[in-house]
Amino acid sequence: MSSISDTLIAWYSPNRRDLPWRKTKDPYSIWVSEVILQQTRVAQGLDYYHRFLQAFPTVQSLAAAPLDDVMRVWQGLGYYTRARNMHAAARQVASEHGGKFPNTYEGLRSLRGVGDYTASAIGAFAFNIPRPAVDGNVYRIWSRIFGVFTPIDTPDGQKELYQIALEQLDKKRPNIFNQAIMDFGGTLCTPKNPLCGRCPVSDICYAFRNNAVPLLPAKCKKVKVTNRYFAYLMVRHRDDTFIRRREGKDIWNSLYEFPLIETRGSTSLRALKKTQEWKEMFGSVAPEVLHVSPCLKHVLSHQHLYVQFYILEVSAAPYFLSTNFLRVKTNSMGEYPTPRLIDGYMAAEPVEKYFLSD
Repeated sequence: MSSISDTLIAWYSPNRRDLPWRKTKDPYSIWVSEVILQQTRVAQGLDYYHRFLQAFPTVQSLAAAPLDDVMRVWQGLGYYTRARNMHAAARQVASEHGGKFPNTYEGLRSLRGVGDYTASAIGAFAFNIPRPAVDGNVYRIWSRIFGVFTPIDTPDGQKELYQIALEQLDKKRPNIFNQAIMDFGGTLCTPKNPLCGRCPVSDICYAFRNNAVPLLPAKCKKVKVTNRYFAYLMVRHRDDTFIRRREGKDIWNSLYEFPLIETRGSTSLRALKKTQEWKEMFGSVAPEVLHVSPCLKHVLSHQHLYVQFYILEVSAAPYFLSTNFLRVKTNSMGEYPTPRLIDGYMAAEPVEKYFLSD
């Protein structure tokens, strides 16, 4: 009788997705693909994978690049911590490992931003290290097949399912086994509307046999969504505007943005003028309001942003903006990595009509 791993590998052989990172043993290329796919679908990630490797073909080139260049290539992909960690890890490889990726799980795990899953995946695909690469997809697969109702967002649930993954691992073919699991979860055993009728292990799957597919994997925590209210002030002075790089642990760290006033609710002009931020920015200078956007909703994983863009013009550059922000030519904004929200709005017709010089 075939094991589950044998069955899944046999299914994988004729059904595998044709993906470029499966045609190499280069740990750098594999690492790039794994980081991109952590929070990104394969269809979207493919273009970014090719773009990233074209810009930074080796770990040494990535290590030598300025962070702004890395963030610009990553722009639009989201979860920007990934890009910053990749840059830091590349410098680790260059400085601590002679420019070569570590070929052990422990060595890979020591790199910045590389967790258990990524280290296991790189180890299996590049060096055939016998470890299961376990992420949310794998938790879902094994919880359904074996009927594990321990919530996957608890340490007990993760420990139980990791042990199952370890027991099911084909230790002689960890590279193929982990790829098979990824494709199985990505094409058949999907989070919603799984294709159970085409599943090669449906006859032994607890969830399928007991009509429990919608119940697994089990979770005990609900994601709390925070509402935030942003007013971006796109200030025009002659041919210039003002931007600043975001710092700290908030969203979009290391990306550039226009002067921002965050409020507790209303982003109306009347409300903004009452804020301390507005008074600090403009002082005695009265900006002319050229355009006010509709309120735009921008959805992040745990946050909903309600955003308005104000296009303003000043006859003299306010002292606060001149000393606390970077003054740049408006037509050079494309040189600075910005959040997708700002990038999309800058491409809109109102910006070209009101913000750019004739």
